[in-house]
Amino acid sequence: MSGRFDVPEADAFTRAYWDAAAEGRLLIRRCSACGRAHHYPREFCPHCWSEDVTWERASGRATLHTWSVVHRNDLPPFRERTPYVAAVVELAEGPRMMTEVVECGESGLRVGMELEAAFREGVPVFRPPGR
Repeated sequence: MSGRFDVPEADAFTRAYWDAAAEGRLLIRRCSACGRAHHYPREFCPHCWSEDVTWERASGRATLHTWSVVHRNDLPPFRERTPYVAAVVELAEGPRMMTEVVECGESGLRVGMELEAAFREGVPVFRPPGR
């Protein structure tokens, strides 16, 4: 264990996801049986339970669904980041994902605002486009 609470330990299944994120690419899973995309990565489709799922590169585009400003978190490295914006974004491909919104003050946040993926130390975060 690394002592960091913001980076999960990759296993044999999620290694492709984390390797892509380290290279600045966001991956999702898509089901060949029902056609729906999902995130977080699973070995089966959470919609139809098919195991016929594959990795797909996401566009990195998203809209802000909801958020909360975190003012206190004693776990490393969050303590040094407070306040920060914990959020749920809806990816252009359909799934929602938990993340952090960066490079945007609380007063600039709006439900439905456009965001794009960025990567901090191999972890996907989101920011307003063009920043």
